[in-house]
Amino acid sequence: MIQELNKHYGSQFELALIEEINQVATFMEVDAGEDLIKPGQYIKSMPLLLDGSIKILRPDEEGDELLLYHLERGDTCAMTMTCCLGTTKSEIHAVTETSVKLLMIPVGKMEEWSRNYRTWRNFVMNSYHERLMEMLESIDNIAFNNMDERLENYLLDKVKILNSKHIHITHKEIAADLHTSRVVISRLLKKMENNSQIKLHRSFIEML
Repeated sequence: MIQELNKHYGSQFELALIEEINQVATFMEVDAGEDLIKPGQYIKSMPLLLDGSIKILRPDEEGDELLLYHLERGDTCAMTMTCCLGTTKSEIHAVTETSVKLLMIPVGKMEEWSRNYRTWRNFVMNSYHERLMEMLESIDNIAFNNMDERLENYLLDKVKILNSKHIHITHKEIAADLHTSRVVISRLLKKMENNSQIKLHRSFIEML
């Protein structure tokens, strides 16, 4: 694990902090489509992502969910940190979008490292800022863009995250992430195909 830490964080954290992370963190490998954090649960540890992608979703009272942002390599979840520090229940749903490698850091270390390591404090503050900017982008997308634009932005984000123009996802899953109906998504995808933006296959969408 120390090699992974040095590879991804050697230029960001001092050696003493990397060694502490190596000592206390729990390494996990999780397949795609697995729940990492469920709404309503108390969070006992904070994820530090080494590889892969995680979706952070916000559920409503009806049980539907809205995609807030993605976590990728080197990221952590600001909302998870807030729950950790405030010992409150989670208000988000974290699901692995791809297979992931991550470290789970005990809650008690967060404040200790913030006192002892300037690089950790900077990492936490930068994480808050980046997640806030992504949430504001999501809000702007909902408030100011029509569903055509939201769908196009969503697919372009998928290409970046997966590093592939072949997106293996169902119309129903897209509809759930964008908080709309499958019928609407299917209609808009067909429109994009007619405009030569995508090609629809049986099990995946190909960006052109």
